[in-house]
Amino acid sequence: MAAVYRPGLRLSRPGLSPWGWSSWRSIQTLRVLSGDLGQLPAGVRDFVERSARLCQPEGIHICDGTEAENTATLALLEKQGLIRKLPKYNNCWLARTDPKDVARVESKTVIVTPSQRDTVPLPAGGARGQLGNWMSPAEFQQAVDERFPGCMQGNRGRDTEAGALKILTGEPVSHWPCNPEKTLIGHVPDQREIVSFGSGYGGNSLLGKKCFALRIASRLARDEGWLAEHMLILGITNPAGKKRYVAAAFPSACGKTNLAMMRPALPGWKVECVGDDIAWMRFDSDGRLRAINPENGFFGVAPGTSATTNPNAMATIQSNTLFTNVAETSDGGVYWEGIDQPLPPGVTVTSWLGKPWKPGDKEPCAHPNSRFCAPARQCPIMDPAWEAPEGVPIDAIIFGGRRPKGVPLVYEAFNWRHGVFVGSAMRSESTAAAEHKGKVIMHDPFAMRPFFGYNFGRYLEHWLSMEERKGARLPRIFHVNWFRRDEAGHFLWPGFGENARVLDWICRRLEGEDSARETPIGLVPKEGALDLSGLGAIDTTQLFSLPKDFWEQEVRDIRSYLTEQVNQDLPKEVLAELEALEGRVRRM
Repeated sequence: MAAVYRPGLRLSRPGLSPWGWSSWRSIQTLRVLSGDLGQLPAGVRDFVERSARLCQPEGIHICDGTEAENTATLALLEKQGLIRKLPKYNNCWLARTDPKDVARVESKTVIVTPSQRDTVPLPAGGARGQLGNWMSPAEFQQAVDERFPGCMQGNRGRDTEAGALKILTGEPVSHWPCNPEKTLIGHVPDQREIVSFGSGYGGNSLLGKKCFALRIASRLARDEGWLAEHMLILGITNPAGKKRYVAAAFPSACGKTNLAMMRPALPGWKVECVGDDIAWMRFDSDGRLRAINPENGFFGVAPGTSATTNPNAMATIQSNTLFTNVAETSDGGVYWEGIDQPLPPGVTVTSWLGKPWKPGDKEPCAHPNSRFCAPARQCPIMDPAWEAPEGVPIDAIIFGGRRPKGVPLVYEAFNWRHGVFVGSAMRSESTAAAEHKGKVIMHDPFAMRPFFGYNFGRYLEHWLSMEERKGARLPRIFHVNWFRRDEAGHFLWPGFGENARVLDWICRRLEGEDSARETPIGLVPKEGALDLSGLGAIDTTQLFSLPKDFWEQEVRDIRSYLTEQVNQDLPKEVLAELEALEGRVRRM
């Protein structure tokens, strides 16, 4: 139960209480358990007082950010049964959520603007919109009125100057604070406000992450001329000592953390991590696009993470880490599918549902979207400039996703405009990071489909406008697909550390190397241009094949999606790129 303030956020319209809070009964005396309300900035103090009158907590704790406070908070959560100490590691904890509160709830995540078209394009033919959810201010006010009055009775309020404007509450279910039937994650971009109710899951309650750093920040970025993107940032240095920085956009649970922390398989190459999830990018005075990671830690998917797939992540989470919905071993450790660690003799496993589990059981021991949350500073390959306020210079932008068929390992866009189209046409298998069921191929433009803070058509216009900036030195744009399979269902590419071979080719392209050939969809490596030394048999013919029937269907699906979903807001430049692709595919 918390009310959290992030410096710089505007709390309300001048002279008005947000959501009509002033109409609720006031509390004669606010019980402050620690801290001094009088020492808070006036706007923060006003917010805390009005929040307390609305939500009616037993008391208010003003966070000071000290280690002592952190220790006390962990002890309190442990006492309440919300977390368990994991004695096998140093200061590591396990939380098991309510089974109904395990992922982002996109269907209950809304953007609140006076005009629907400010938030989402109006789809053609009465189709259901897939590019975000709009709520009118009046509907939002009603939703708030139904949820918040008295919602913290019997609980402690909390205010801190770290995080985003936040109110998280709900009815406890099995000690976990949630209310799935009334969950609502609302964003009011005009006021820079975020309101979260009923979910304790990270993407719904860690409001500085997807809610602020993407949805609200993307709107700020459009207004102010920069970019807030769902992208990892990494530095890669070749054996000659030449370093490049790239940003890459993949949907959630599609390998962003693995790539950001990659241990290159190519001798002499080095990867350093700036961030694994979010990039804020702005052009500097020399026209270079520079990126910062606004986060202070990692919130990674646990299943599939191992010493083989991501040794740097495994090193990062050995201490000061909170695990959510993973399995617990009887010797005080954690366990999940794909951890690649044999269980010691006599050690048993308790699943994320609190039930005995053994290898071979039908149900997974960890939820597919179970997570680890750890400080970034613990990663052994953090880039020396990861906290540099000026950011790092981005030389390439990479788009990608899980495509089992038809899409080659890597291709380069012809130019910036074509690259924007490639981003708009991204598709990927759905993942467990949201409430989708089954492995269906979903459109996920720019890997931002769940995170746009405003109309996607205007978002595309904003990206296209970068080309018009005087003196802008635009990054080259690429698309990758580590996940293509053969007819028997086997991966055609080994992935993980071997992905350095693709980054090697990208870096050589940035140096001007003539190592690409033109295809209808973009520029792919020439025969022999990809360093495959030591890999054994790789079927590059199949890995880079472009089946005409697949691409004929692909362009039909892309056209259907863009013309239906973006409709009248689809920029003419993107439509022209689609028509050009259709023509090239017809001539295949």
